[in-house]
Amino acid sequence: MPMWLYEISTLRAALVLFVFVEAVSLLGLFAARRFLTPLFHYVEGNNEAVSGTVQAIGVFYGITVGLIAVGVWNTNESAKDLVSREASSAGALYRDVSGYPSPLREQLRADVRGYLVYIINDVWPAQKKGQVVMRGAQLLDDFQAKLYNFEPANQGQMALHAETLRAYNNMVDYRRLRIDAVSSGLSGTMWASTSAKVCFFAASAAPVSAAPERRTPIPGLVRLTAARPMKRASVVTISK
Repeated sequence: MPMWLYEISTLRAALVLFVFVEAVSLLGLFAARRFLTPLFHYVEGNNEAVSGTVQAIGVFYGITVGLIAVGVWNTNESAKDLVSREASSAGALYRDVSGYPSPLREQLRADVRGYLVYIINDVWPAQKKGQVVMRGAQLLDDFQAKLYNFEPANQGQMALHAETLRAYNNMVDYRRLRIDAVSSGLSGTMWASTSAKVCFFAASAAPVSAAPERRTPIPGLVRLTAARPMKRASVVTISK
């Protein structure tokens, strides 16, 4: 999927896709009717056979599109859940470092704030374009170095330090999963398979043409036409 579609609004993306699909369909239909249809000789039952094929392909294509929609929805919900978990872990980490003695407390809190500001201002715009920015790892390494150098002086600080390390590890895990989610989505194989089905569906439907126009005779005229030769034959017989 082109990344520029993610940079415009949903309404505009829908309009672009609609116009593109309709334009390709109409051009394909015109080309098929103009160049392919004259090459085929119409016989009774052509439209019925092709119509059945198109309906069967449409069923399989509809199932595929439904499965794709479910997969995309699940991926989106999973990414939203990861973002919420990372934000929650960052908030818990910020509260935990607030219990450290000064001046380490101010340093750790400033590092957490700087990391979150970097995520909001730099990482999210890049991820919207499908890009992964790894400068956050350096910020976390600096925070981690200060955190690991701290030596608890009593039991309370030991418990606080252990809880802070747990919150920090959780945030790192969720960050890694969020980065992996940036590149997640439908595989190239799925896109190629879906595109091939669309092309085959259009190619199967395009050659369908209406049968040559045949005017159905009126039943009364049929009987009148059939009766005229019989009348002539009878007149000839009487003359003899």
